[in-house]
Amino acid sequence: MRVLAVQNTSRGGPGRVGDWLEESGLAVDVVHAYESEAVPSRLTHPALVVLGGGFMPDDDARAPWLAATRGLVAAALAKRTPVLGICLGGQMLAHVAGGKVAAGHGAPEMGSTALSLRAEAAADPLFHSLPERVTAIERHVDAVTSLPPGAVWLARSDGCPYQAFRVGERAWGVQFHPETAPERLLTWDAARLAAHGHDRWALYRRAEEDARTATPVWREVTRRFATLVREEAEAGR
Repeated sequence: MRVLAVQNTSRGGPGRVGDWLEESGLAVDVVHAYESEAVPSRLTHPALVVLGGGFMPDDDARAPWLAATRGLVAAALAKRTPVLGICLGGQMLAHVAGGKVAAGHGAPEMGSTALSLRAEAAADPLFHSLPERVTAIERHVDAVTSLPPGAVWLARSDGCPYQAFRVGERAWGVQFHPETAPERLLTWDAARLAAHGHDRWALYRRAEEDARTATPVWREVTRRFATLVREEAEAGR
């Protein structure tokens, strides 16, 4: 069983999420859209993952493949196909489903960030029974400013309310990066981080420390997503 993942930047691959999906029995077919690899016009996979990138969801002038990716997200919502949208992918899910996304909104979040789960998470297929407070790695300046009608709000941070949400029964968007391991922070642009008031090594040390408790949480969330994908696909056979 295979999952389709759309990659939007050269460094924005599926990372740990891809590894965890494969551990759970799902192979990942990655479309390197940033390299002009064609995004499929039809969604034939049993699940869709849309990864991050430094674009707005409708920034078609700079990233012309986003239009086709939005089409896949819309098709997945219509067909109740499981979706996991990460950072830009989560913003795209909100955008396609009728929410709002703003560029340069609020204070940028960089590195390991404390999240708070909302009460609604207790009944969610992916977020139930998680710690009420958990950290996740962030790297964003744009943000969802309004959830789609009927979306379930699952998690927030002090600086960015809409950290995780669900649209319908099978589509999740997250603002953070569960796929990013702490050591990846050492490759981030030190000058850009400094411009936002951050030291790269300090961010890495904090993320490495927090990973002891955070990594098992996001691995479990990914495992639950994989289980849901398998169950949905088997039920539809």
